[in-house]
Amino acid sequence: MSFVLVHRDGAVGVITLDRRERFNALDVKMAEDLRAAALKLARDPAVRCLVLRGYPGVFCSGADLKYIRGGGEEEELHFLAESRPVPGGHGERFKQILEYLHSTISEMKRAAKPVVTAVDGVAAAGGLGLAMAGDLVVCSERSTFEWAYGKTALTGAESSTFFLPRLVGLRRALELAFLNPRLDAKAALAFGLVTRVFETARFDEELAALARRLSEGPTRSFSITKRLLHEAATADRLDAHLDRELDELVRIADGPDFAEGLAAFFEKRSPRFEGK
Repeated sequence: MSFVLVHRDGAVGVITLDRRERFNALDVKMAEDLRAAALKLARDPAVRCLVLRGYPGVFCSGADLKYIRGGGEEEELHFLAESRPVPGGHGERFKQILEYLHSTISEMKRAAKPVVTAVDGVAAAGGLGLAMAGDLVVCSERSTFEWAYGKTALTGAESSTFFLPRLVGLRRALELAFLNPRLDAKAALAFGLVTRVFETARFDEELAALARRLSEGPTRSFSITKRLLHEAATADRLDAHLDRELDELVRIADGPDFAEGLAAFFEKRSPRFEGK
């Protein structure tokens, strides 16, 4: 069973994350399916606009911490390990998921067409990073945005440390990372995280109209303009930065503070970090 649904609406390709019981948290298989869907639609010339969304009420809560804590599924953990034994530790489990997610984000940013990330509900941690990777980001009035990595002593990944200072500025990026405010839709718009806010009751209708408008536009012109703007904003350096994000998160995920943060998360208590 796949928790990543794909459908076409004319020239609009839509990817929907639908793992409701885990708030769209991604394990290895779901991350792999997301990458396959994004690659397929991003490279299909008949698809002139790509939309990434979650089921109504939730966008994405990032990597599945329950999956990480449990050590993952052995048969899913050999994408990177090949024939060698999969090393222990939380970092290696994160790496298996993030390799797929980072590849998805890279594919979205290089796609020769507009990419819209549509947030209706919670976007936290890796979900925040996925949301920011859209060319346009729209959200419903009930949406919230949260850095959340620091709750378990993780560093940012999924493009979050790359796009956040470019979108909101360094000062606000540090505020979001260190103080972890939960931004509602209005605050996210004011910060520059989102392009537009739609009424919740009209979210699907407004999203469909926007995607249709983009799909009927001058796709080649959009593609060239997108590439030039990315170069001007140094977004063409994204892939190298994603590698740095992955390395740093994998390293810190094997440290004592993440172990404490993970335990506190599932025990529903405040963590006692030692700064290690």
